[in-house]
Amino acid sequence: MAKAIMLQGTGSDVGKTVLVAGLCRAAKKRGLNVRPFKPQNMSNNAAVADVPGDNNHGGGEIGRAQWLQAIACGVAPSVHMNPVLLKPQTDVGAQVIVQGKVFGEARARDYQALKARLMDAVLDSWGKVGEGADLVIVEGAGSPAEINLRSRDIANMGFATRANVPVVLVGDIDRGGVIASVAGTHLILPQEDRRMIVGYLINKFRGDVSLFDDGLKAIEGFTGWRCFGVVPWLKAAARLPSEDSVVLERLASGEARALKVAVPMLGRIANFDDLDPLKAEPQVEVVFVPPGKPLPEDAGLVVIPGSKSTIGDLLKFRENGWDRDLLAHRKRGGHVVGICGGYQMLGRTVRDPDGIEGSITEAEGLGLLDIETVMEPEKTVRNVSARSVPFDLPLEGYEIHLGRTTGPDTMRPSAVINGVEDGAISADGKVIGTYMHGLFGADVFRGKFLESLGVKGGGIDYRAEVERALDEVAAELEMHLDCDAIFGLAR
Repeated sequence: MAKAIMLQGTGSDVGKTVLVAGLCRAAKKRGLNVRPFKPQNMSNNAAVADVPGDNNHGGGEIGRAQWLQAIACGVAPSVHMNPVLLKPQTDVGAQVIVQGKVFGEARARDYQALKARLMDAVLDSWGKVGEGADLVIVEGAGSPAEINLRSRDIANMGFATRANVPVVLVGDIDRGGVIASVAGTHLILPQEDRRMIVGYLINKFRGDVSLFDDGLKAIEGFTGWRCFGVVPWLKAAARLPSEDSVVLERLASGEARALKVAVPMLGRIANFDDLDPLKAEPQVEVVFVPPGKPLPEDAGLVVIPGSKSTIGDLLKFRENGWDRDLLAHRKRGGHVVGICGGYQMLGRTVRDPDGIEGSITEAEGLGLLDIETVMEPEKTVRNVSARSVPFDLPLEGYEIHLGRTTGPDTMRPSAVINGVEDGAISADGKVIGTYMHGLFGADVFRGKFLESLGVKGGGIDYRAEVERALDEVAAELEMHLDCDAIFGLAR
C-alpha cells in the first residue's frame, strides 16, 4: 500500500476539500504519484468517473470534490476515490451511491445501520486507490468529535483506525472558537482515536498571523499536539469548483456587469458548479437567488440548475413565486436555460409513476417548453462529447439523470450528444433545455452564447484557470504549512 495521511476537521466546511486539493498538487509538483480518497461524502454536486475494469459501463458517480482533487493529482478520476456518496433527496433521506453505482435509498436512521456493510466497500476501494501510488491524501467528512456516531463511523476515525492512517486535524478560525474546537476535540476523543492525530493546522486566517501566537500556545497546552502551520484565507479557492451547497448561503452579488444571470437556489440544487465558467467571465454577474427573494427584474438570463428532487423543487419553485417571476422575465424578452432537472421543470408536466423521487408522483411544469418528462428507474451516468445545434460548436460534459423527456420542442434539439439529439429549444430560441452538465465549460461555445445575448465573453480558458488556481493554492500551502513534516508523517 501507498503511504497515506488524512485531514479531518473540527467541523463541516472547515476547508478540508481545498486543503487536500492543494496538498495533492504540492505533492505532484514534488514528483510524487499522489491520489485523493474520501471514504464517505454527502453532496448533490457529483461528477462522472471511471469504473476500472468495467468497459461496458458508462461511468460512475463520485463527489465533485474528489474529481477536483484528481485533477490536482494529474490523474483520471476513479469511483474508488469516493466509494460512498450520499445524495440528499429529502430532509431525512438520501440516495446511496456505492463505488459509483446506485445502491439504494436510505433514511438517516437506516443509513446508520447500513454503515457496517459499507465499510467493506470502503476498504476495497482504499486498496485499489493505493495501487501504484506513492502517497494517498484522505479527506474526512464532518468531524471526528461526533462521538455519538463513532461506533459505526466509516468517514473519520472509524476509517483511520481500520486503515492505520495518521490524521491532521483542521480548525477553521474564520467561524470563531477555534481554540475551543481543537481543544474540545482532543478532550472528548477516546484514546484510540486521539492517538491517530499527529498534529493540527489552522485554516482561513485573516490578518497578522503573529497575533495568534498565544492561541497556538494555548492549544499546545491543552492538547500537546504540534501545529503544522496557519493557512491564510486562500483567495484562489474562489476560482475552484465548490462541492457543498452551504457555500451558496454566503455568496453575495458582485458588482453590476453587462449581463446579470439569475440562478434560483433550489432546495436540492445539484451540480451548481455548471455556473462557475459564467462566474469567471468579466462581463457576467451570476446571482444565486435564495428562497423568499424574487428573481431580479434586470436579469438577462435565468438558469435553472440541476436538482436531486425535480418534483419537490418544482413545487417549492412555485411556493417562492419564481414561476410568476419567470413568466414576467420571458415577457420582457429574457432568456432561460434549464439544465438536467431544470430542463425537466421547464416542460408541461413531470411524472414519477414509480415514486422514485418521493410520494408525489406528478406535477405541473413551468410550461416554457412543449415537453413532458417521465421518471424511469434506470439512471444515465456518463461523460459525453457533444455538439451545440444552434451554434454548431463542440461541447464536452457529462450526464447524471433519471427520466425520459419527449414532446414537440425536442424536434428542435439543443445538442447532439454521442450522436443522439438532446434537449429542446422554444420556437423563439430564447428557452433552452439540456441534460448535459458542463456545457458552459466549452470556451468557444460560451463566448458565442454570450455574444447572442449581447455580451462579449469566452476570452478565458476556464480549465486553465482551474489549473492556475490549484497551483496558487499549492504555493500558499508550501509557504504557510510544514508540508515536509505532513508528508513525512504519512504511513
